[in-house]
Amino acid sequence: MRAAVLTEFGTPLTVQTVPDPVLGTGEVVVDVVAAGVLPYAAEVFSGERSYALTLPVVPGAGAVGRVRAVGPDATRLAVGDWVSVDPTVRARDGAPTPDITLQGLSGRGDGGLLLQRHFGHGSYAEQVLAPTENVHPLGPIDPDEAGRWCALRLCLVPFGGLLAGDLRPGETILISGATGNFGSAGVAVALALGAGCVVAPGRDERMLAALADRFGPRVRTVRLSGDEDDDRRRMRAAAPGPIDMVLDLLPPAAPATAVRAAAMTVREFGRVVLMGGVGMLGGADLALPYPWLMRDSITVRGQWMYPQEANLRLINLARSGLLDLAAFEVTEFGLDAVNRAVAHAAETGGRFRLTVVRP
Repeated sequence: MRAAVLTEFGTPLTVQTVPDPVLGTGEVVVDVVAAGVLPYAAEVFSGERSYALTLPVVPGAGAVGRVRAVGPDATRLAVGDWVSVDPTVRARDGAPTPDITLQGLSGRGDGGLLLQRHFGHGSYAEQVLAPTENVHPLGPIDPDEAGRWCALRLCLVPFGGLLAGDLRPGETILISGATGNFGSAGVAVALALGAGCVVAPGRDERMLAALADRFGPRVRTVRLSGDEDDDRRRMRAAAPGPIDMVLDLLPPAAPATAVRAAAMTVREFGRVVLMGGVGMLGGADLALPYPWLMRDSITVRGQWMYPQEANLRLINLARSGLLDLAAFEVTEFGLDAVNRAVAHAAETGGRFRLTVVRP
């Protein structure tokens, strides 16, 4: 099969002929129709993000496609089914904290690197091999719309944070990083889950205006100044009442003070979920006041990615129309133009824009 291969960090991807995946028990081979390109993919491929990725590798995290072959233990999937492929591969050893690799993107720890030996190759290829439990039926879809269904991969990340924080219908949530790629998708998912109000802070005035225009009065935007205390006051003032939950999705380049300003808007007994990248590239770590945490009974938790069952739940949200995938603008590239796709994703920066490779 043909695939785009990263042979060395800092070099362009090259389209090569590589061996077809070999099907085993507990596995599925999917013909890739569309694979999304992350806005920061170029930073991963250059080595700037220092992701744990064993080279050479076929990159690409997640895909939409059709089942080519299933293992003998699959009882529901059938050849030809439209499916979404979840790149979050978990070890099957039965450990309470399974090792994880993000197929075609990164691994977590030594165990994640071990998983890459078998499930390392991603979706910038004509076929991808995935564990059976990572292949989720979509039902019938228009083949021309396959690229738009790649928005599921983007929405799953903030969805994991919303599930971790137990967002409830009618609650007010503040999404820190709301003008970014994952943050803006998080606004859409929070509203689909029934949030009464989403407070959306950011510095990009055009994107803040676009969020307000797109979603209406349930979204309250706040233009940030960079002054921690002032920003905190204005975020609280924008909410119609107490802020029940804060979800942080700020990127690695953001200062820790911005995370703290948002986190400390939450009400007494509120929840804060940290999913961003602050501190990953150096700089100050996040410091939260002990007295505030204790006296206000604040729950703070980290969340990396999402639970496996989130896939089906998000597909159902999209199928029901509560999460409108038509909101995403899609730009598609063929496999031979994969480097153009990576550059395009970096230039457009996401925010309801999808860059897709169609092998």
